[in-house]
Amino acid sequence: MNSQPKDRGAINPVAARQAATASFIGSAIEWYDFFLYGAAAALIFAPQYFPSSNPAASQLGSFASFAVGFLTRPLGGVIAGHFGDRIGRKKVLVISLVMMGGSTVLVGLLPSYAQIGVAAPILLFVLRLIQGLAVGAEWGGAALMAIEHAPPNRRTFYGSATQLGVPAGAVFAYGMMLVLSEFAGEGFDHWGWRVAFVASIVLVGYGFRIRRRLSESPLFTETVSEKDVARAPILEVLRRYPGHVLTAVFAATASPAIGYIVLTYILSYGTKEVGYTRNTLLIVVIVTSAVQFVATLVLTLMADRWGRRRLMLIGSAFQAVAALAFFPIFDTGVVAFAIVGCSLAIVANTTQYAPLPAVISDLFPTRLRYTGSSIGYQFGAILGGALSPIIATSIYAGTGNSVYIGLYLAAVTVLSAVAILIAHLPALRPREADPEPELVG
Repeated sequence: MNSQPKDRGAINPVAARQAATASFIGSAIEWYDFFLYGAAAALIFAPQYFPSSNPAASQLGSFASFAVGFLTRPLGGVIAGHFGDRIGRKKVLVISLVMMGGSTVLVGLLPSYAQIGVAAPILLFVLRLIQGLAVGAEWGGAALMAIEHAPPNRRTFYGSATQLGVPAGAVFAYGMMLVLSEFAGEGFDHWGWRVAFVASIVLVGYGFRIRRRLSESPLFTETVSEKDVARAPILEVLRRYPGHVLTAVFAATASPAIGYIVLTYILSYGTKEVGYTRNTLLIVVIVTSAVQFVATLVLTLMADRWGRRRLMLIGSAFQAVAALAFFPIFDTGVVAFAIVGCSLAIVANTTQYAPLPAVISDLFPTRLRYTGSSIGYQFGAILGGALSPIIATSIYAGTGNSVYIGLYLAAVTVLSAVAILIAHLPALRPREADPEPELVG
């Protein structure tokens, strides 16, 4: 039985703030690790782990290693969802943080292809797969801890805590790469980048301490007290909510597709095809991530007041236009234009990205929410984030024209817009989900 929470208004504001803060800090640490890998895949890994006489093939191999992390994200979501829906969100989040930190440190210590041969890229793939498992486990739990502690009319804002961890992690990751690039000079390609990976152990220790002190989700605690815990969450989700899962997948596709083009792919494309320097693009991405952080805060407040659907659909039109305009602006080679183009694209992207945790979590009841949300979001990340750098690289290699990449991104945006429309149909809203502000009688 999917029960309505007995007293959803009885929210502890202190616990709600603590949950949101812990979700933000933990997510920022995990995304620091994840974006470090993305930056290294764009700038470092191609010659060191995938040497080839064909630079495009070498870069595709590097981006393929980046993409495999997405392939295990749904598996991480399924495993974490099973235990998160059965024993609680908190314990799973602690484990995911340790997994991510450990694999990141090992990437920083991994010998290159020249040192150990083919074992180097194989081990790199394995460590990236572990990172994917950790991120797949992280997102659903962190988002739900914030959302399930939040007041009903602030769920989008509180749920954005985990989304804020992405730009924060990106700023920290790319900032570390920029500082180390300046400090290490020519040694950056050999040892400098490794310092950023190994330093993750300090951050993980801090995040571990914070998460151990966090209280369990009150909605999950209520589900346990009512003996309404699912025995096999994944089977029940797929049997009872297949349409909800598919809707979540496609709603979550466009935002990572555009996000990873702006925050990862341009590091490779911009240096090799346009002529920007590595450090210039790192600065561009840092500024863009800071813009996304602020945009996330503002847009989630707007969504809680005016409605997620209204914001996301208007934003979809903005995002499609921004996708088409992005490369013509970026390809000018002017740094100021690159910052403006990236900032416009990321703000447009954030109109869909920021409200996603609340939108997806509302598709599933509490007893199945960790599993359902994780599966939907992580498969969307595969379709969008994992494939977009590879597709963009292939499109440009085949056509020599970046305009076609923009067309691809605009098409993905339309797909997600349709899913967002469907996600707000009454038939896809469990009884305990919060109604949209514009739908309240």
